[in-house]
Amino acid sequence: MIEKVVTLDNISLVEFLGVENKTIDSLAAAFPKSKIVSRGNQILIKGSTAEIVQIDDILNSLIQHYHKYGRITEENVQQYISREQETVMPAGSGGQDDIIIYGTKGTPIRPKTVNQQKLVELVSANDLVFALGPAGTGKTYISVALAVKALKSKMVKKIIISRPAVEAGENLGFLPGDLKEKIDPYLRPIYDALNDMIPYEKLRYYMEREIVEIAPLAYMRGRTLNNAFILLDEAQNTSPMQMKMFLTRMGPDSKMIVTGDATQVDLPSKQQSGLREAIRILEGVKGIGFLELGERDVIRHKLVRDIIDAYHRAGERGNR
Repeated sequence: MIEKVVTLDNISLVEFLGVENKTIDSLAAAFPKSKIVSRGNQILIKGSTAEIVQIDDILNSLIQHYHKYGRITEENVQQYISREQETVMPAGSGGQDDIIIYGTKGTPIRPKTVNQQKLVELVSANDLVFALGPAGTGKTYISVALAVKALKSKMVKKIIISRPAVEAGENLGFLPGDLKEKIDPYLRPIYDALNDMIPYEKLRYYMEREIVEIAPLAYMRGRTLNNAFILLDEAQNTSPMQMKMFLTRMGPDSKMIVTGDATQVDLPSKQQSGLREAIRILEGVKGIGFLELGERDVIRHKLVRDIIDAYHRAGERGNR
């Protein structure tokens, strides 16, 4: 192991390192093979040459960010970590241990990026996980795979998947049927994922007996969800009251994943997103994991990543 010291000149240590050295803790979690310690206005790094270069680059980016904006948030730290780390899993790294489940065609379903692997690890270590990121990062697909794995291995007795019934530029009122029938088309990605992982006849059997349940968020009120794997998708479109209602449905022996994209809120302009509020309120609560996936985790067409990046930069210009 080699050492490197980074000195923080003209920087408020409280603003840079965060409460109880949160910045250092985040770096240490991202690079568990290295040792990162803060001593006064110096940060000591011990590790391999490759990791020290990465950590040094992240710290330099954070220092530049601090001098530009005057503070560092946990979100900033995670963004710079994600940008620096190689997010695509190295070729040949996928072994038997990485496979979550086998799909209906015998294809192994496994995490394809480092952050997707972190999602798997967070769900294993926590009963409630918030997975945030743009479309195409695999957060919903991996979450469904983990739910199916838990059901097949009898860790839970049922899967419950929900999402808020928000009109994303379309009018649900003009669609035929009751609320569930109206929202079923919006749940198509969930059905597609389940069809990849559970044979059609078995999935139909599960749904008829409510072993696998897919329902609008409104259907969750008043329930206690015991011994279940629960997924809330598109959570950025919940109100604060809906989010609190959903999170408090969790019963004994259950796991819950909340996915969403805070940049794609379809709520009325004056209404606060329950996802954003929940992240602010629950950050630091033991047993809850948080993960931010970025454009590098997008595994759709290569243009999707560029489109997301372009919109992100346009948004930053607009905010300025």
